[in-house]
Amino acid sequence: MAQIKFNESTREFHLQNQQISYIICILENGQIGHLYFGKRLTHRESFQHFLQMRTQSHTAYVYENDFLFTLDTIRQEYPSYGTTDFREPAYQIEQENGSRITGFAYKSHRIFEGKNGLKGLPAAYAEGEHDAVTLEIVLEDELIETELILSYTIYDNYDAVCRSSRFVNKGCQKLKLTRAMSMSVDLYDSDYEMIQLDGAWSRERHITRRKLSGGIQAVSSARGASSADHNPFLALCRPGTTEEAGEVLGFCLIYSGNFLAQAEVDRYETVRVSLGINPFEFYWIMGPGEEFQTPEAAMVYSSQGLNGMSQVYHDLFNQRLVRGIWRNRERPILLNNWEATYFQFDEEKILEIAGKAKALGVELLVLDDGWFGKRDDAGSSLGDWYSDRDKLPHGVEGLSEKIEAMGLKFGLWFEPEMINKASSLYREHEEWVVKTPGRPVSHGRNQYVLDFSNPEVVDYIYNAMEKVLRNSKISYIKWDMNRNITEAYGGTLTAKRQGEFFHRYILGVYDLYERLITAFPEILFESCASGGARFDAGMLFYAPQAWASDDTDAAERIKIQYGTSLAYPVASIGAHVSAAPNHQVKRNTSLDFRANVAFFGAFGYELDPNEMTPEEQEEVKEQIRFYKKYRGLIQFGRFYRLKDPFLNQGDAAWMVVSEDRKTALIAWYKVLATPNPKLKKLLLKGLDPDRMYRCSRDGETYYGDELMNMGFLMDLEFTGSSVRKAEITKKNSGVDAGDFTSHLYVLESCG
Repeated sequence: MAQIKFNESTREFHLQNQQISYIICILENGQIGHLYFGKRLTHRESFQHFLQMRTQSHTAYVYENDFLFTLDTIRQEYPSYGTTDFREPAYQIEQENGSRITGFAYKSHRIFEGKNGLKGLPAAYAEGEHDAVTLEIVLEDELIETELILSYTIYDNYDAVCRSSRFVNKGCQKLKLTRAMSMSVDLYDSDYEMIQLDGAWSRERHITRRKLSGGIQAVSSARGASSADHNPFLALCRPGTTEEAGEVLGFCLIYSGNFLAQAEVDRYETVRVSLGINPFEFYWIMGPGEEFQTPEAAMVYSSQGLNGMSQVYHDLFNQRLVRGIWRNRERPILLNNWEATYFQFDEEKILEIAGKAKALGVELLVLDDGWFGKRDDAGSSLGDWYSDRDKLPHGVEGLSEKIEAMGLKFGLWFEPEMINKASSLYREHEEWVVKTPGRPVSHGRNQYVLDFSNPEVVDYIYNAMEKVLRNSKISYIKWDMNRNITEAYGGTLTAKRQGEFFHRYILGVYDLYERLITAFPEILFESCASGGARFDAGMLFYAPQAWASDDTDAAERIKIQYGTSLAYPVASIGAHVSAAPNHQVKRNTSLDFRANVAFFGAFGYELDPNEMTPEEQEEVKEQIRFYKKYRGLIQFGRFYRLKDPFLNQGDAAWMVVSEDRKTALIAWYKVLATPNPKLKKLLLKGLDPDRMYRCSRDGETYYGDELMNMGFLMDLEFTGSSVRKAEITKKNSGVDAGDFTSHLYVLESCG
């Protein structure tokens, strides 16, 4: 059971569950010190021996004639700059006299069962009486009459600590918050490797791993979104850590706007990890009686390697971040018309696609971009959320009813944050475009960004979307966002509050999501940002799945989905089978290969089924039958990465195991063939060592322990030599031939 113990004499807090401990203390100057985060420790009456202080040369000390207490070397929880600490702080407050020096000291604390939500922000939640326990520490700066509340929640069943901070101005002066990280922690040493998720459009969330060195190593975004370039996540692991062994600390921000994630290694080779809103282009004015709440950060500890960390995040996000009826609910198999038709469609064409999709076993038909205003290309009509009657004579309302009458659910695409100049909305409200007075306005994809820091804009878009949804039979929304913010300026914000724009913008996005979810709780939302440019934990609070990338090429998707799984659950990864040659890279791959990759996510198709051969249509029917049978296992089973495509020339393997360990599904992918290849073997994970399993592919039986220790022998690859057909067995050189091949193996318990 999760618990928080307070040692009164030493003023220490010990957050603990069955697997982890998080220990902090009140320092003699009233600030909060960090003592430990890691594997569970036995509680004791004092952990003061963890707090090391020593005399240092060339530094400054807090108290006169005390040559031990300096914040330059003491490990802290939420540090400030300028009172003997010279590293980057967790926060800074500019006061009316221009000073940025503060003196927050311990005032009080409370420990309570459960967890509070964050107003206007996504956050993990608690459920049930003993699910989680929370510590709130109140610090006070008496001079500026301001409180700082540090919040810590530890869960009973998840090896995670969720942190956030809140500033409350109780004085008479205006305060300017120029930095407000969600969490900061000082670790004992810097013998770590930093793992981050990097990329760009169509190659999002590639894994980068590097040794920490002196100075600051950071990833960030200043685009107005979490971005495809970097993800609001980092992990620190010990050298030599593998997927299944070694110590890992994970840090993930539950936020979708500008962020900063960094590790600062000081001259004593300790490391400070900070995560939160990017201080660049940010400040927040707090008048008397006003407050500011930071987003939440989820910190994870694993002693069982990277897969151990990932599984904690998968469980936490699936069970305590995703909300409503779609939590733990299997995602429907969909067909999206985008790559089938782009803008060139009418009602007859969509119904033709829907009819064939239904015959193949698809459950949901999604109408993508082009259904509204006079939208025949990317240059017009964003903001005009009413049906194009030339394309849809009966509107979205009539089309949705016809789709439902076929036995399919119907989904619809929106891009609510954007506007085109060629639109009725622009003609009526040009002032709603994000732009800086007197400056040229940049465009992207011939579109502009609506000012969601303005509540009037959010109200208008909500009413427009609500009208469409209320009058139609819609079960799914794909929410797109195809460009980032430039010329950032809030049209209704005063000059002194322009630094609040980016955060207010994302709060407006969250507000629109929340209102729509409240009004239409049955609708499944999928977030999309020109692919995966806003794939973050903050979005999962509103949209249980996200379009992982606009790149639907299966070979590239292996890397994208592999990297995404480091922090985000399989059920959240939108993954589709598209046509060949692929529309992004022009690569030809087999239908089998494409499906075997896309299976591991929220599965669907992005093509015109009427253009498929009868043989291909039969193959799709079989793929859908297979996915429906194993959908629950794939989306919510225990996921293990087995072979890293970033280290193996694109070749990869992963598997998923049911909670009862009776069923497992293994996927192996070969990107490029090699001459006279070596034998292939996989060490499987997560099986019951004492259970006998039968492989569906060859009927052979294996004990779990031999599959995990000796390994699973894969189908042999073509060696380049010719053999007579009669000599080919079920495992011989020729079964696995050529580039872009893959194999799925189902293991079922024999008893």
